Amino acid sequence: MTLTVTNATVRYGTTVAVDAANLTLEGAEIVAVLGPSGSGKTSLLRAIAGLEPLTSGTVTWGGEDLTRVAPHQRNFGLMFQDHALFSHHDVLDNVAFGLRMRGVERGERQRRAQDMLELVGLVGFDHRRVDHLSGGERQRVALARALAPSPRLLMLDEPLASVDRERRDQLARELHRILRANGTPTLLVTHDLDEAFGFADTIVILDRGRIVQTGPTRAVWRRPHTLAIARFLGVSSDIACPRASGLVTTPWGSVTTDAPGTGTTIVGFRPTDLRVNAGGAVTGRVVATWFRRDHFVVDVETAVGRLTAHSSNPEPVGSAVALAADLEAAVLVEPAPTGA
Repeated sequence: MTLTVTNATVRYGTTVAVDAANLTLEGAEIVAVLGPSGSGKTSLLRAIAGLEPLTSGTVTWGGEDLTRVAPHQRNFGLMFQDHALFSHHDVLDNVAFGLRMRGVERGERQRRAQDMLELVGLVGFDHRRVDHLSGGERQRVALARALAPSPRLLMLDEPLASVDRERRDQLARELHRILRANGTPTLLVTHDLDEAFGFADTIVILDRGRIVQTGPTRAVWRRPHTLAIARFLGVSSDIACPRASGLVTTPWGSVTTDAPGTGTTIVGFRPTDLRVNAGGAVTGRVVATWFRRDHFVVDVETAVGRLTAHSSNPEPVGSAVALAADLEAAVLVEPAPTGA
């Protein structure tokens, strides 16, 4: 089955929250809608779920128009970022809630709820109060509740937003395992790059209500359409480099490109892709240094511009350093045509 969103527009008065968005999700695919706060991600998710009316456009599932179908009749599972658990119910009753609303017989809904608790690693938690659980445990209860009714689409709204950073990486790996093991088509909205690129098969980037890029995860990471998207995806250093005969010439060597003809290509690097190295081909002076737990981040003024790199040592401001680049990780962006 396929979810198809066509020209979806959501307005709040004169404010356009989602502007003619087109999105497709097929099979057991995981699609992440990624964008900064205020970009319209949650409005798009709520419109697909039927919780927000579309000003125009359609939402279909397997060719069936859902635009006027009530949320509870769409058979979509929705997990909110605040989890929305019932504190007066125990864990098992929370997980079984959706099944009870569908009239599933008590014994069957308890069996299904226990299966979901096993899937999310909470066996033995049946009768615990949800307000006695950790943030990560509540997150897994909310996920089990969303999955229990066997939804044809699972929708996650910033699923790790309420989890402290110390636990986030562990829970992200666990959530990824559960989603892959369960095989339910999933639509995830997040502002977190690690969540989006760690979970998804396809990335959809939303900016001020408009979808600005869609594609396979690795392709979007390596080939953002614009410099603005590249910077949103973590590129902190960029250099304009000449392009000819399928090669882009950088200060560290050449990179192949599919862009035709001759011209200029922007070559970008994330901080992890530039490193202070005595044998580096670009030299400069340190203008700022920050400590980041297990490494240092340094800003270096060079002949090709200010670059941000990793260092194993606290390079003093004013010191001369050389930078090496990982060209395999270079991000290539073709400048917009003049007048575009």
